[in-house]
Formats: sequence, C-alpha cells, structure tokens
Amino acid sequence: MSVPRRRLLFIGAVVIVLVAAAAGVAWFVTSRDDADPTRLERAVGMAPQDTERFSWTDWAGVRKELGSDVSAASSTDDVDAFLSDGFDADLTSVSALVESAPTMQTEYGVSPASADWELLAQGEHGALLLIGVPASLDLDRVGDNLEGLGYSRPSVADGVWMGGPDVLARIGQVTQELAFASVDADRHVLAFSDEAETLETWRDSQRGTSDDDGLAATLPHLTGALSAALYTGAYACVALSMTQADDVDRTRAGELIAQAGKVNPLSGFAIAALRGGDVRVAMSFENEDQARTNADSRAKLASGPAPGQGGAFSDRFELGPVKADGDVVTMELDPLPQTYTFSDLANGPLLFATC
Repeated sequence: MSVPRRRLLFIGAVVIVLVAAAAGVAWFVTSRDDADPTRLERAVGMAPQDTERFSWTDWAGVRKELGSDVSAASSTDDVDAFLSDGFDADLTSVSALVESAPTMQTEYGVSPASADWELLAQGEHGALLLIGVPASLDLDRVGDNLEGLGYSRPSVADGVWMGGPDVLARIGQVTQELAFASVDADRHVLAFSDEAETLETWRDSQRGTSDDDGLAATLPHLTGALSAALYTGAYACVALSMTQADDVDRTRAGELIAQAGKVNPLSGFAIAALRGGDVRVAMSFENEDQARTNADSRAKLASGPAPGQGGAFSDRFELGPVKADGDVVTMELDPLPQTYTFSDLANGPLLFATC
C-alpha cells in the first residue's frame, strides 16, 4: 500500500505535568532533558488509541543539534535555511510542517523555528497533528492569529477552531492537516487535523503511557530521538513488507531470509535519528525467545543485500551492535557519508524489517 509522501511526513517531545495538590493548582512545563526516557513516550501517549503510524520531530533538539538560533522572530529566509540544513542532516523527512513552515512563521505565530516538537499520528481515525509549544508562547495570541486567518473561534476554550479547505486556500501554501485546530492550554499543545471530528474526539481516546503493546515496548529504546518513525506491528508488516517489492526482489528476499534463519512477525517497529548522525532501529517481538532468535537472523539480513531498496545495506551504513533486550531487538546503524539512512529506512520495502 503506497502512502503519499505528505501523509508519511510523520510530533515529538514531552509535557511533564506537575500538580501542586495542596494549592489545588496544576502547572505544566516542557521537558528539555534529552536523557529523560519518557519524553517520546508521553508524546505518543497523547495520540489516539487506534494510531498505526507515528512520525515525530523534536524541533528544539534539531535546532540544538544544528547550532541554529532561529526563533519566532526569524525571517522566512532564515527559517528556510534552517530547514535546508535539517534536510541535509536527515532530520526533517518525517515532518508534516516543512512545506508549511514559512507561512506558519509569519501567520500562525508558531513554526519549526519555535515549536518544541511535532507528532503526526495516523490511523483509522485519520490524521492528528500535534505541536508542542514552549510555555512562554502566548496561546491567546495564537488564537487571535487563527481568528485573523479565518478560523471560526469555538464557544469553549478546548473546542475546535473551524477552518477547512477554503480557509487554507486563502492562507496559502500550508498542509491540509492545518484545516481544523484545537488548543490544549494545560499541556501547551496545539492540535490540528484535516477532519474536525478527529479533533472533537482525540482527548477522549488517547493511548496513555501504560500501554503494553509492541510499539510501546520500543519507546524506551528511543531516548534522545531527534526524528523518528514508529509503527504498530500490523502496520509495519504491511508498509515495510517485501510484498511492496517487485517479483524479482521478493524472490531474492525469500532466499536471503531462508539463509538468515528464522524470523518472526514484528509486534512493533521504530527507527530514530539520534544526535551525532547515528540511527537506531528497535523491533519488538512476542517474547524474549523470539527476540534472541531475531537478533541473529535480522543482523544477518541487515548486513547483506537490500532487495527492494537497491544495492546492499553496507552501501548505506555500518552495522553496529545488535542486541536483544527482553522482547526488543535494537540495531545501531552508523550512516555512511552522503547517505540518508534514516529517511531511506523509514519506508518500505525493507528486508530486515520483514514479517
């Protein structure tokens, strides 16, 4: 199944809730500690329960990695230069905001130049685009900007700002995911979708952080991810499977799998771009025995030819340690110069992610 690139451009960071119970007051801060293993987990926890694919970009982390000083006050030329550097560093390929960034910078009051993080959640519910913003951002001002752009102000603070295709057409070059909006002032999160119904229900159907599914098992292994693509097992086994390859590649893949040894279906799959250019893959399985078995077989697959991708995996990266930790297998990849390992391997068909 082919998914349009715009829909694949797949928000990330974390809002830590601190409750002052004695005073009866709740206040919120955005964690900037990249060592906090819960950052991505909490971001994913805000997505709807039926999300199958998650695309996240830690914009604050990307700015830090690139040494960029862009901000809400930067010119669109500076923002474009920042995004160009991010593309060259293979850190922006899953973002849904890149093409919309100049317009967002001047019209919305928030963009990749000032946002903390971005998460695009896609599933049967449709698509939900979450943008974590700094606590210093004036959300009333954001509301005024939305109203000035033609969105209809909701009757309640957490309601849906009604825009739609006609409003976006008047605004200019922005993704259709910005058609409708909602403001979560408590968590300092802006939510957007191309369907109003998605925003009307997302707060009541969030995954939370206690899910024990296969995708949730990969999250602790993605600490510090600047950009990441995450899939449920069922989705990975379709989107990344060799069924997307042509007949010759499928035949070759079957031969390579037979030589590598036993492979089991994935329970979850994630690939992340880390600081310093490294890439990490995390694959979860039904149990620890399967993980140990697949650590060996998939290491062999990731060291050889790459049917469906072309050439060999060794043309893209040097394979580092492959480890089984409980029911999760992690692979460390060291991209070769002038390669886009993360963005290449975030989409299928991908032999070592086959089911």
